Amino acid sequence: MTEKLEVGSILTGKVTGIQPYGAFVALDENTQGLVHISEITHGFVKDINEHLKVGDEIKVKVLSVDEGAGKIGLSIRQTEEAPVQASAKPKKPRKRVAAAIIPEAEGQQGFNTLKDKLQEWIDQSSRDDLIKK
Repeated sequence: MTEKLEVGSILTGKVTGIQPYGAFVALDENTQGLVHISEITHGFVKDINEHLKVGDEIKVKVLSVDEGAGKIGLSIRQTEEAPVQASAKPKKPRKRVAAAIIPEAEGQQGFNTLKDKLQEWIDQSSRDDLIKK
């Protein structure tokens, strides 16, 4: 690996290969790094081939250098300014629906709490007619 590579430096490289998870970029004759799909551009990238082609010269920022594993993490996205969203409308808060209050008499249907069922289960466990032999 080249000694001049530092995290945060911006370099020019050439795309040498494209995979579904990212693009390989040659920084010089001996050094190659990977631009992960999430670092291609701002926003969602479904297909890298829509943004890059083998042979393209691109500017990349060095995100990480792992000399032991021989891996260099690169980003194209961090060399570009984030686009300003055209429709900068403030989002409306969602309306919350209040839970219905059920009167006590109607509340007997449905689920029982464990506290309510515990005594019933204890009584059932001692009944001989319910025990399978």
